[in-house]
Amino acid sequence: MKEPTRPIHQPTVEADGSLVAHTVATPTSFKVRARVTIGSRKVIPVIFVPGIMGSNLRVRQDVDASEDGAIKPGMAAWRPPNGPYDSYREAAVWAGRPPKDRQKILDAHVLEVDPDGELDYPLASLDDKLRHERGWGEVHASSYGSLLVDLQRHLDKTFQVSPHGIRKVRQYWRRVMQCEPERWGARTVATVTEAELEKYAGFQYPVYAFGYNWLESGAVSARRLRERIDAIKKFWTDRKHECRKVILVTHSMGGLVARACARLSESGGSGTSDIAGIVHAVMPALGAPVAYRRIACGTEGSQYTNGPFDNFKAWKFSQVAGLTSAETTPIMATAPGVLQLLPNQHYPRPWISIKTLRKVNQEDQVRDLLALPDGNPYDFYRDMSSWYRMIDPRLADPALAHKDNPNGIKPLVIAAIDEAERFHTHDLMIGGGKGASSMPYYHPNTYAFYGADASLKAYGQVRWAARETGVAGVALTPANIRGARPVSTADDGSREVEVAKGLRLRFMMWPQDAHGDETVPVVSAAAVEKHARAIFSPKGFRHQDSFQQEDMLLLTRHLIVKIVQDVT
Repeated sequence: MKEPTRPIHQPTVEADGSLVAHTVATPTSFKVRARVTIGSRKVIPVIFVPGIMGSNLRVRQDVDASEDGAIKPGMAAWRPPNGPYDSYREAAVWAGRPPKDRQKILDAHVLEVDPDGELDYPLASLDDKLRHERGWGEVHASSYGSLLVDLQRHLDKTFQVSPHGIRKVRQYWRRVMQCEPERWGARTVATVTEAELEKYAGFQYPVYAFGYNWLESGAVSARRLRERIDAIKKFWTDRKHECRKVILVTHSMGGLVARACARLSESGGSGTSDIAGIVHAVMPALGAPVAYRRIACGTEGSQYTNGPFDNFKAWKFSQVAGLTSAETTPIMATAPGVLQLLPNQHYPRPWISIKTLRKVNQEDQVRDLLALPDGNPYDFYRDMSSWYRMIDPRLADPALAHKDNPNGIKPLVIAAIDEAERFHTHDLMIGGGKGASSMPYYHPNTYAFYGADASLKAYGQVRWAARETGVAGVALTPANIRGARPVSTADDGSREVEVAKGLRLRFMMWPQDAHGDETVPVVSAAAVEKHARAIFSPKGFRHQDSFQQEDMLLLTRHLIVKIVQDVT
C-alpha cells in the first residue's frame, strides 16, 4: 500500500535556481512522508491589488516626530483591524482622535506602505518569510486573506493521480468547472474545459500582494505597481525561471490603479504588454457618489435596509473613517487618491438633486428644484463657497499646518482635485489624437464582476431635501436655491441655508437609492461591460466582502484559467 504523506511548506527558490524545502527529522517508526509541490519553471505571478483603505500604511523613517506625539517615525498609521475585538478597540482609538490628529496621521506626504501587517495565514503553505517577501503583510488580512490563501493553495495543483495510476482533475477544480452560472450572476458561462486546464497546468502561479499609499494619486501607485511587476519578473528570471507575463487581480480602487498601470505598460513599447490580463472586482469604473457624501457629511453609520448587527459594524467603521465632515475633510480634501473615487466625467449627470417637500391635501409633494453638476464635474468639486459644496475649506486644516500661507490650505485642495481630473481624463483614457475622441482605457484581456443586489443599496444619486416653510412673498426657484447662503452644518451632515430674508431651510441627505453593494452603484460598476471579455453581476455580498464569498473565489480561479489561454 502507498505510504501516507503530509504536505509541508512550498520550497524556496535559491539565487542559483535550486529549490529548497525544509522539514523535521522524525523517528523511523513515523511512516508519514513529507510531501512538497514542485512548480513549473514557467512562471506567471498573480499579483493582487487591494482597494482604498486596504493597504497598511506607516510614517516614513525620515519624518520628524510631531511635538504633540501624534506621529512618530516608523509608526503604524493605518492598519485596518482584523476580527471583532481588534475592530472594537481600533474604533475606540479613532473615536478619541480629534480632526487635527487625523490630519497629521493620515497625511499622504509623510506615509509609505507598511509591509509588517498581519501574516497569520496558517493554511497558506508558505512560511512567514516568504509571505512577507511576497507582500502579504502590506494588505488587510481580514478582507483579503481568504483570496490570497485560496489562490496560493489551489492555483498550482490542478491534476492528481489516483492510487490506480489514473490522472484526474482535482475536486476543487471540478467545482470551478461545474459551478452554476447563476451563482456568478450570469445566464450562461464558457465552462473551463480539461483541455484548458492542460495548458494552464504548464505554469507556476506564485501569489503576491501589492500595497500602495491610497491617499496618493492613482498615477503614482500605478508607476509603483509597474516597478513591482518588473522586480517580480527579474526575481524569477534571475533564478533561471521563465517569467514573461503576470496576471493582476484587483478590488475596488485597485482596479483603477491596475488600469493606469496597464495603460502605462502598453504605451512604453510596441503596444504589447507583459500583463496577461486583469480580473476586476467591484471596481468603481465611473466613480461613486458615496465619496462626495463622506467628504460633505461624514461616513454613513447605518443603512435602513440593514439589521442591528450590520448597522453596529457600520457605525464602528464610521468611527474609524470619520463620523462627521469635520473628521473626514482634513484627510480627504487634499488626498488625490480619495478624490479619484468621485464620479468622473463619464458618470451620468446630473447625479445630485435638490428637492423640497410640502404638504398638499395632507400628502407630501416633492418638488425638484436643482440638478447638479450642470457643467464640468471637477469645477463643481472645486467650488468651496456654495451651500451644497463638497469641501468646506474651514474644516480642511484643523492642525493649522498651512496657517502662514496667504490662501491657507485652498491651493492644496485645488491641486488635489486637479490631479483627480488629470487621472480620470488622461491616465485612464486612450486615444484623442488628430480630432478623434478619447475613450476609457481597459486592458484587452479584462474580466470583471460586481455586486448587483437590490437589498444592498448604494448612492447612485445624492439627494438633498428640505421641508418648505411658508414665507409670504418668497417663491422657491432654482436660482434662489442655487444662490442660498450657507448658515450652519450639523453633525449629521444636514445644512441650514438662508434662501431669502426670513426664509431658512434645512436640507438633509436622503438615504441610498440604487442597487449595488452598499458602496458602488450598478451604473458605475457595470460601465466596464463594453470593454470586458466577460462581466458577472452576482448578488449577496457587500463591497468589502467581495473575496470572502466562496462563489467569487471559484469565479476568480475560473477567470485566471481563461486569461492563461492567451499566453503563448
